Amino acid sequence: MNRTVPLALLLSLAAPAMASADVIDDRLDRQAERIERGRETGSITWTEGIKLRAEQNRIARTKAALEADGNLSRADRAKLAEMQRTASQSIRSESRDGWHRLFGLPRFGK
Repeated sequence: MNRTVPLALLLSLAAPAMASADVIDDRLDRQAERIERGRETGSITWTEGIKLRAEQNRIARTKAALEADGNLSRADRAKLAEMQRTASQSIRSESRDGWHRLFGLPRFGK
Protein backbone atom coordinates (compact mmCIF):
# COMPACT_ATOMS: atom_id res chain seq x y z
CA MET A 1 0.00 0.00 0.00
CA ASN A 2 1.18 3.50 -0.80
CA ARG A 3 1.96 5.37 2.43
CA THR A 4 2.18 8.82 0.82
CA VAL A 5 -1.57 9.11 0.41
CA PRO A 6 -2.36 8.96 4.15
CA LEU A 7 0.54 11.31 4.87
CA ALA A 8 -0.67 13.76 2.23
CA LEU A 9 -4.19 13.54 3.64
CA LEU A 10 -2.89 14.16 7.15
CA LEU A 11 -0.86 17.17 6.02
CA SER A 12 -3.79 18.63 4.10
CA LEU A 13 -5.98 18.39 7.19
CA ALA A 14 -3.34 19.84 9.53
CA ALA A 15 -2.41 22.79 7.28
CA PRO A 16 -5.63 24.81 7.82
CA ALA A 17 -5.36 24.44 11.61
CA MET A 18 -1.75 25.64 11.57
CA ALA A 19 -2.62 28.49 9.21
CA SER A 20 -5.52 29.60 11.38
CA ALA A 21 -3.25 29.70 14.44
CA ASP A 22 -0.89 31.94 12.45
CA VAL A 23 -3.79 34.19 11.46
CA ILE A 24 -4.81 34.51 15.11
CA ASP A 25 -1.24 35.33 16.16
CA ASP A 26 -0.84 37.85 13.34
CA ARG A 27 -4.05 39.59 14.35
CA LEU A 28 -2.93 39.71 18.00
CA ASP A 29 0.33 41.31 16.84
CA ARG A 30 -1.48 43.89 14.69
CA GLN A 31 -3.82 44.78 17.55
CA ALA A 32 -0.87 45.17 19.93
CA GLU A 33 0.74 47.50 17.38
CA ARG A 34 -2.48 49.54 17.17
CA ILE A 35 -2.53 49.90 20.96
CA GLU A 36 1.14 50.95 21.01
CA ARG A 37 0.60 53.45 18.17
CA GLY A 38 -2.35 54.92 20.07
CA ARG A 39 -0.23 55.22 23.20
CA GLU A 40 2.54 56.95 21.23
CA THR A 41 0.18 59.47 19.64
CA GLY A 42 -1.72 60.03 22.88
CA SER A 43 -5.09 58.89 21.52
CA ILE A 44 -5.05 55.99 24.00
CA THR A 45 -4.42 56.98 27.60
CA TRP A 46 -2.31 55.02 30.05
CA THR A 47 -5.32 53.45 31.80
CA GLU A 48 -7.00 52.64 28.48
CA GLY A 49 -3.76 50.97 27.36
CA ILE A 50 -3.73 48.82 30.49
CA LYS A 51 -7.30 47.71 29.85
CA LEU A 52 -6.68 46.98 26.16
CA ARG A 53 -3.48 45.04 26.87
CA ALA A 54 -5.31 42.97 29.49
CA GLU A 55 -7.91 42.13 26.84
CA GLN A 56 -5.12 41.01 24.48
CA ASN A 57 -3.60 38.88 27.25
CA ARG A 58 -6.98 37.20 27.86
CA ILE A 59 -7.19 36.30 24.19
CA ALA A 60 -3.65 34.88 24.22
CA ARG A 61 -4.35 32.84 27.37
CA THR A 62 -7.61 31.53 25.90
CA LYS A 63 -5.80 30.57 22.68
CA ALA A 64 -3.11 28.74 24.65
CA ALA A 65 -5.72 26.87 26.68
CA LEU A 66 -7.67 25.89 23.56
CA GLU A 67 -4.47 24.75 21.84
CA ALA A 68 -3.39 22.63 24.81
CA ASP A 69 -4.64 19.47 23.11
CA GLY A 70 -2.71 20.40 19.95
CA ASN A 71 -5.78 21.22 17.88
CA LEU A 72 -7.98 24.25 17.31
CA SER A 73 -11.48 23.20 16.32
CA ARG A 74 -13.70 25.33 14.12
CA ALA A 75 -15.66 26.36 17.23
CA ASP A 76 -12.40 27.34 19.00
CA ARG A 77 -11.33 29.46 16.03
CA ALA A 78 -14.76 31.11 15.93
CA LYS A 79 -14.56 31.91 19.65
CA LEU A 80 -11.11 33.46 19.23
CA ALA A 81 -12.23 35.41 16.16
CA GLU A 82 -15.17 36.84 18.12
CA MET A 83 -12.87 37.80 21.02
CA GLN A 84 -10.52 39.52 18.57
CA ARG A 85 -13.40 41.31 16.86
CA THR A 86 -14.53 42.64 20.23
CA ALA A 87 -10.96 43.68 21.08
CA SER A 88 -10.64 45.50 17.76
CA GLN A 89 -13.84 47.42 18.48
CA SER A 90 -12.51 48.29 21.95
CA ILE A 91 -9.27 49.63 20.48
CA ARG A 92 -11.18 51.70 17.94
CA SER A 93 -13.58 53.14 20.51
CA GLU A 94 -10.84 53.94 23.05
CA SER A 95 -8.71 55.68 20.44
CA ARG A 96 -11.65 57.80 19.29
CA ASP A 97 -13.34 58.55 22.62
CA GLY A 98 -11.89 62.03 23.00
CA TRP A 99 -9.64 61.23 25.96
CA HIS A 100 -6.04 62.08 25.10
CA ARG A 101 -2.76 62.38 26.88
CA LEU A 102 -1.81 66.03 27.02
CA PHE A 103 0.88 66.43 24.40
CA GLY A 104 3.03 68.61 26.64
CA LEU A 105 3.31 65.79 29.14
CA PRO A 106 5.69 62.88 28.66
CA ARG A 107 4.31 59.44 28.01
CA PHE A 108 3.89 57.55 31.27
CA GLY A 109 3.92 53.77 31.67
CA LYS A 110 4.21 51.07 29.09
